[in-house]
Amino acid sequence: MKFDEYLDYFESILNNPEEHEVYKKEDYLNYTKLNWARMNRWLKKFTPSETILSEIQHISEPQHWILITEPWCGDAAHSVPQIYSIVKDNPNIDLDIQLRDSEPFLIDDYLTNGSKSIPKLIIRNDVGHDKGIWGPRPEKLTAIFNQMKEEGKSFDEVKEVMQKWYNEDHGEELQRELLEVLNWG
Repeated sequence: MKFDEYLDYFESILNNPEEHEVYKKEDYLNYTKLNWARMNRWLKKFTPSETILSEIQHISEPQHWILITEPWCGDAAHSVPQIYSIVKDNPNIDLDIQLRDSEPFLIDDYLTNGSKSIPKLIIRNDVGHDKGIWGPRPEKLTAIFNQMKEEGKSFDEVKEVMQKWYNEDHGEELQRELLEVLNWG
């Protein structure tokens, strides 16, 4: 789906959670409500760097960017709107949002250490060959996440630290890593 369709889908969950099985669970619905606010805040406040915008503007051959996500995902609430803001003005980049838990289950081909961690970005050329892969979160935050898991921190403690990290980082690490991915291919 296109980004606007994803926003519509997201909003339909908030308006009619009973129509979506997973969102009948209170925790998932509460995460989704929080993520809606976070995502909309990033859409209003996030400004991509001149460096990444210049790199994106120089993409002159068609590319297909597939972003695998779900509205309940906290990491996606930060990264998805930032990625959209970075690529939205280049007509050569087709951004396709796919849901992790719906067909065609593309996530099965892009596991992170055996798990279906999201968001996951796959950058393909116009003939369908992968040029780069990013996700599910910036590497610096993944290191913090893994350390906190090893230390046995609670899920609430981990979420709080991750949220603070995203707010203080302002999307800088995501952009730095995307530049590396774009120069990898």
